[in-house]
Amino acid sequence: MTTIDVSRLAATDLATVSASIRPIIPGFHPDPSICRVGEDYYLVNSSFEYSPGVPLWHSRDLLEWDLVGNILSGDEHFVAGSAGASGGVYAPTIRHYDGRFWMITTDVSGAKAGQLITSATDPAGPWEPSHTITGLPGIDPDLAWAEDGTCYITYCSNDPALPGIAQARIDLETFELLSTPRVVWAGTGMAHPEGPHLYRHGSWWYLLIAEGGTERGHSVSIARSASPEGPFEATPANPIFTHRSTQHRVQNAGHADLVELPDGSWAAVYLGVRPRGATPSFHVNGRETFLAGIDWVDGWPTFDENRYSVPASDWSFVDRFELPALHARWVSPAARLEEIVSIEPGGGVTLRPNDSGPGRTSMLATRIRDEFWTFEAPVTSGDAALLVRMDERHWFEVRLIGGRAEAILRVGPLTSPVGDPIDVGPGAVTLRVLSLPSLTNGPDDLEAGVVTPSGFTSLGRVDGRYLSTEVTGGFTGRVVGVRALGGTATIESLRYAAYDPDAR
Repeated sequence: MTTIDVSRLAATDLATVSASIRPIIPGFHPDPSICRVGEDYYLVNSSFEYSPGVPLWHSRDLLEWDLVGNILSGDEHFVAGSAGASGGVYAPTIRHYDGRFWMITTDVSGAKAGQLITSATDPAGPWEPSHTITGLPGIDPDLAWAEDGTCYITYCSNDPALPGIAQARIDLETFELLSTPRVVWAGTGMAHPEGPHLYRHGSWWYLLIAEGGTERGHSVSIARSASPEGPFEATPANPIFTHRSTQHRVQNAGHADLVELPDGSWAAVYLGVRPRGATPSFHVNGRETFLAGIDWVDGWPTFDENRYSVPASDWSFVDRFELPALHARWVSPAARLEEIVSIEPGGGVTLRPNDSGPGRTSMLATRIRDEFWTFEAPVTSGDAALLVRMDERHWFEVRLIGGRAEAILRVGPLTSPVGDPIDVGPGAVTLRVLSLPSLTNGPDDLEAGVVTPSGFTSLGRVDGRYLSTEVTGGFTGRVVGVRALGGTATIESLRYAAYDPDAR
């Protein structure tokens, strides 16, 4: 494996920089929602077709976050493999009320349409089996409680008869609706009013939403009312936060959630992307989670992007897969992990192929966190592939089949070999993929190859824009991982590290 000398990374990579530039949770962690309990902060993200669903994070300072687990882990109401690309679990909301944590989200690919809700007394779990709330067609549900204990679900309606942001009261003991859903705000007139969150601050109830779509026009708007049920009056300053039509390093900023700090100040988490390369520029790691301060001015929240500075984090890992369980970083797009992965008693994992239908590739995957990186998989036995995936129609992989290695690229309907295959012979072989600076003004290049006792042999290099959201569409980002080909395959370990191009 290439040794990554952290001391040689660029100063800007190691420096503490503004939270408007560096995400607090990088790499395919969109639609953040946050709550605080005492000195502890908890944050969740969308997971779409990947299982287990809804990653849950913990922090004490809003800047450095630890992955606690995945809330929808083994939940019977979220069936891995039933969701296609950018289907599955959409924007969750996490809240704490009366000694209990609540998470509500939408599984748009579920067999039973509705909002999924679950709760726990300990955020580390166990979480209750989720319940499906019917009668609220739409996405992006939010929970809020009035002083008398009345609970409101506010959501983005996709009912043609209720366009905009809708709301209903609910009994969380029985999960029955206590009122007929009704529209409480249609937004400011921009496209796609969605992602609502309802808060009490002072004598007002504030309804925060995303507008403009989650692409370059993304923004945050707000309205307020004396009642949680409205009517809501918008601030003339809307949108109160956006990066649209700017040259800001971070684009698509929006879908925010607010949190009050122990000292009475406020902060916001929001999603953004870091595009690179020639116009229209390309983002490859998906929508990431960023942080801003909040000031209340004349009764309205304003964003302070420069309040916080985020320290550099090292997301590198070597996972040798020791019992009893997989790390929470591991997910799969087409199967429950227990269906395709077994941890070996002495370390390492055995992978099994899973027939999830045409193009539905089961894999042991993790989200890519860095702009340049390297990933290695020492294959002990069997036939296996190391692949970088955006969706089932856009991926790049290096395969090892019967002692022969080859690189394959899939872009839409086209599947093509990259370079010439090579014979590596019997014995253990390490598969490697690297993200490198682009040679064609794209976001990066991807190089695939093998490591044998004689060193690294490159099988081919491709333009990274083919695995960008601007090409593939959808709402997710790159993941990288391994899969079995044909029969079982044994992987000794998996290794991921940020890559320093200057150290090569």
